[in-house]
Amino acid sequence: MTVAHPVRTDGTSECAQRAPLFRSLLSEVSDLLKNNVLWYGINSDRIHPTNSSDTVQACAPKNECWKNIVKDLAHYEAIISSYIELKDLRHPDEEVPPLRQTLQMIQNLLKSCPFTLTEEGSVKEDVSGLWVRNSSYSNRQKMLMMMRAFHIRTITFNRAVGYIASGEHMTPGPL
Repeated sequence: MTVAHPVRTDGTSECAQRAPLFRSLLSEVSDLLKNNVLWYGINSDRIHPTNSSDTVQACAPKNECWKNIVKDLAHYEAIISSYIELKDLRHPDEEVPPLRQTLQMIQNLLKSCPFTLTEEGSVKEDVSGLWVRNSSYSNRQKMLMMMRAFHIRTITFNRAVGYIASGEHMTPGPL
C-alpha cells in the first residue's frame, strides 16, 4: 500500500536535501572545538556557550524554522568572518584555514537554502564590536564561547533538517 504525500512547493525540500551538508557542518564545528591552536592556553572547562542569537524554534511552521536556521547561519558567518579579519591572531597561518573552511561550509548552506532574510536581516551583521583590540587571549576565549554555542546550534539544525527531510511531518496521523 502506498501513501500519497502532498507536493512540497514552499522551498523547504531544497534545504532538506542539504542534510549531508548540515551533518558535515556539525562534524566541522566539532573538530574546531578540538583544535589546540585556536584555543591555545584557554582553560575550556570555564568557558560556557553564549546565547547571542535566538534558539531555533520548533519547526512548525517549516518556513519559520528555515528562516531561523538561515538567520543563525548568517549570524555565525558574520562572527567567523570578523574574527578571521583580526590583526592580532596568535598564529594566523594556522588559525585561519580551519575557520575559513567552516565559513565556506556556512556560505554554501546559505546559498543552497532558498529563504532570504528580511530586509533588516539581509544587511551584513556588524559584529566587529565583539573583539578586544590587541587581546588575542580574550578574543580566543570569546570565540571559543561562540563556537560552543554554534556547536549546539548545529546539533539543533541537524535534528530539524532530519525531521523535515524524513517527511514525518507530512504523514497524516491516525483517523
